[in-house]
Amino acid sequence: MKDGIHPKEYRLVVFKDVSNDYSFVTKSCVNTKDTIVWEDGTEYPLFKVEISNTSHPYFTGKMKLIDTAGRVDKFTTRYKKHIDKKTTK
Repeated sequence: MKDGIHPKEYRLVVFKDVSNDYSFVTKSCVNTKDTIVWEDGTEYPLFKVEISNTSHPYFTGKMKLIDTAGRVDKFTTRYKKHIDKKTTK
């Protein structure tokens, strides 16, 4: 392996899914500003994610995606004419 290509700040980080408050600890080198006290009483860096394996439709089997930015609503209002034509045929 080449020397000097791996990150030096490889440490334990808590990843928190903000859509369902699921958290897990894993090793990462992601930069974080927040910290959290984990169940074992140790303080770890916190990285918030919008979707994880506990909220993603592929892993949960539910075909409803939580839309935090309103992208689905914007799409349906913009292309409502095309959607209505398709449903009437």
